[in-house]
Amino acid sequence: MRRYPHLFFWVWRFEIWNFSGAWGLALGDSIGAGFVIEMRRRIFVEKNRAFDQLGVRTKQPTTPTMKKRLLAAGLVSICISMQAEISDAVPLWSEGAPGALGKEDKDVPTLTLYSPEPDKATGSALVVCPGGGYGGLAPHEGRDYALWLNEHGIAAFVLKYRLGSNGYRHPAMLNDAARAVRLVRAKATEWKIDPHRVGIMGSSAGGHLASTLLTHFDAGKPDAADPIERQSSRPDIGILCYPVITMGEHTHAGSKNNLLGKDPSPELVKSLSNELQVTKATPACFLFHTYEDPAVPVENSLDFAAALRKAGVPFDLHVYQKGRHGIGLGDKPPFGHVHPWAMDCLVWLKEQGWVK
Repeated sequence: MRRYPHLFFWVWRFEIWNFSGAWGLALGDSIGAGFVIEMRRRIFVEKNRAFDQLGVRTKQPTTPTMKKRLLAAGLVSICISMQAEISDAVPLWSEGAPGALGKEDKDVPTLTLYSPEPDKATGSALVVCPGGGYGGLAPHEGRDYALWLNEHGIAAFVLKYRLGSNGYRHPAMLNDAARAVRLVRAKATEWKIDPHRVGIMGSSAGGHLASTLLTHFDAGKPDAADPIERQSSRPDIGILCYPVITMGEHTHAGSKNNLLGKDPSPELVKSLSNELQVTKATPACFLFHTYEDPAVPVENSLDFAAALRKAGVPFDLHVYQKGRHGIGLGDKPPFGHVHPWAMDCLVWLKEQGWVK
C-alpha cells in the first residue's frame, strides 16, 4: 500500500517559496541562496512525482497566476489521493496467465486495489473494467471510478485485462475478469472485504466484459489445487455504464473485432450477445446509457434490461437524453459535479446495502 502524507507538506513548501517573495528572500539571505534553489528543485520534483501518481504531468509554472492555479489543483488532487490507499498492481496469476502470448506487461493481467479510509469502509468491493473497445483501457473509467467509489466507502479493484490489440481474443478477457473476482474473494480477509459483496463494474467494452461475467460465471472448482480457483466467479451485483452488450445488430464493431476477430461463427456471436444469456441466476444490475450515444446504441442497455425483466432479475435502468459516449463521471476529483447517473447509482447501491 502507498500513502502520500508527505506530498501535502512539499506542496505547502512550494507555496511558501513561490508566493511569499519577501519572506523567501529573507530566508534565502539567512540560509543561503543555493539552498533555496535546491529546495525549489526538490519541491518541483516531489510535486511532479505526486502528479504522476495521479496521471497528471505538469510543467514549471511561469506566472504567479499559473502557480496559484497549479497549487489549487495540486492540493485538491493530492488530498483526494491521500484519502485512498493505492496498492501496487497484483498479477492475477503468479505463474503467468493461461494462454499468455509472452511475458511482457501487455501479457500480464493485474488488479490494482484502491482502498477507502477505514472509517468510511463498508466492506463492499467492485472489480472495475475500464472501456476502450477491447483495444485499450480508459483511465477515467478505471482510476477515476475507483477514487469516486472510495469516497463512498467501496473498495475498488481496477482490472488490467488482456486486449485484442495485443493479439488476444475471447476467452482471455473473460478468464481475466473471472479470475479477478475469485482473487478478491480469496483474499477477502487480507483486504478487509466481505466475500459476499464483490461486484463488477464496466463501461463501454468494459461493460461488455462485465456483462459477460454476469452471464457466464461458475461456482469454482472445489477440488482445485489453486485455492483461488475454488472461489465462485459470480459477481454479487453489476454496474454497467453505456455498455456494449450485444455482438449482433447494435454492437460496436471495433469491440466485436477485437474480441472475436474477423468472421466469428454464429454460435460465438450468440454466446457473447449477453442479452441472450440472461437467466434468473444473473445478479441484480444498475445500467445507464444516453439516448444520443453515437458509438454504442442505447438498445444495448434497453435489450439487456428487457432480458433481466423477463428473467425476474432486479435492475435499475437510467437513460438520459444528453451525453456523449465515454462520458464517465463527467467530472474529475474532487467529484463535485458528477453526472446524475453517479448519484442515481449511489441510491441504488444504498438500497443493496453496499454504502452507508
